[in-house]
Amino acid sequence: MKITNSLLAQLPKVELHCHLDGSLRVDTILDLANKNNIKLPHTNKKDLQKALSIGKKRVTLEEYIARFDITLSVMQTPSALSRIAYELIEDVSKENVRYIEVRYSPILHTKNGMTLEDAIISVRNGLEKGKKDFGVKSGIIICGIRHISPEASLKLADLCVKFKNKGVLGFDLAGAEENFPAKDHREAFYMILNNNINATIHAGEAFGPSSIHQAIHHCGAHRIGHGTRLKEDPDLMDYVNNHRITMEVCLTSNWHTFSVRSLKQHPFRYYYDKGIRVTLNTDNRLISDTTLTKEFCLARDLFNFTLHDFREITIVAMKASFLPHLDRKIMIKEIAQEFETDFGIMPEFIAQ
Repeated sequence: MKITNSLLAQLPKVELHCHLDGSLRVDTILDLANKNNIKLPHTNKKDLQKALSIGKKRVTLEEYIARFDITLSVMQTPSALSRIAYELIEDVSKENVRYIEVRYSPILHTKNGMTLEDAIISVRNGLEKGKKDFGVKSGIIICGIRHISPEASLKLADLCVKFKNKGVLGFDLAGAEENFPAKDHREAFYMILNNNINATIHAGEAFGPSSIHQAIHHCGAHRIGHGTRLKEDPDLMDYVNNHRITMEVCLTSNWHTFSVRSLKQHPFRYYYDKGIRVTLNTDNRLISDTTLTKEFCLARDLFNFTLHDFREITIVAMKASFLPHLDRKIMIKEIAQEFETDFGIMPEFIAQ
């Protein structure tokens, strides 16, 4: 069977690493700015799209993150957050994403007086409405920000505890990696782990494997966001593999931020062949101008991924999700049946 773009778009998908504030529609940004008298660098859709999306350029992680100043400017009311969350679910449903974990930092949405609690409730409402209308299941991951402060991360960790089992599934640490070590935020992660909450951390994206080591051994991360530079420490890589710690890989984003020299040199295939748990993700659909289908196309074109490979990483993503175990089991069964019934893709036998 020829693996066409159309076929890849139809496959069931799972996304674990998607930033809400990097995945807006440009039309929505323009509309919200107009309704709330917010000044944008451009009022023309084409020009604004160009200012927000990296396109074929490459930038530092800090330059990449700077684009969020624009998106965050229109994300300061509960109604805006609900709308953006709902539209994200509608967008991902069009490429058969069956489950998505949406991450963002509520503290970045309090500029105009919105409370941290309202920043959670409004997104949760949008996601729930999206599930009702489009059938896509989802959950929230709250992000601490490396370059704000450990105190802010602790406050967000407390928020995470408050909304545990109420739409929030996990806690993350994002933001500028260099000069802002994860271990500085270990008090927040102690609170998270002490309350039996899932943890993922951006690491090994803009800094070396020592950042991944800190995320795992100082902060107890169950998953790693990006993990591009894990390959540089074979011993740590073995530990990650042996303990089934999942890598949330974002191919396009990693190329945009110089996390890899070229997409062909991305270690994604190397990790996969080693047996490391890897998943494919968009990171920021608007900023990196991508979809999960586009990321699948890259894996096909660059790493010769087969339909069996796509089934494998999709099931792995569902296994690594922060959903409760019984919910995961149900979704894994549903997705496996869809691969088999609709696409004739059965699990390959692997001798143990």
